[in-house]
Amino acid sequence: MRAMIAIVLSAAALAACSPDDDVTGSISCARKLYSAYNPKDMKQCVGACIACDRGVTTTCSTACTLRGAR
Repeated sequence: MRAMIAIVLSAAALAACSPDDDVTGSISCARKLYSAYNPKDMKQCVGACIACDRGVTTTCSTACTLRGAR
């Protein structure tokens, strides 16, 4: 029984690691906003996050920082 639980938990953890499919949609939306979109520029990253991903300043700022924007 423990082995079955371990297998199910492992499968769930691996499924959670799959990449987002919407990344290309966000990038194309950001390129419409900024002709030379640079995801490492904090202002552009936050602006694109708010406009394209319908985020708020706090979560977008945190997400951009985690992605390496300065």
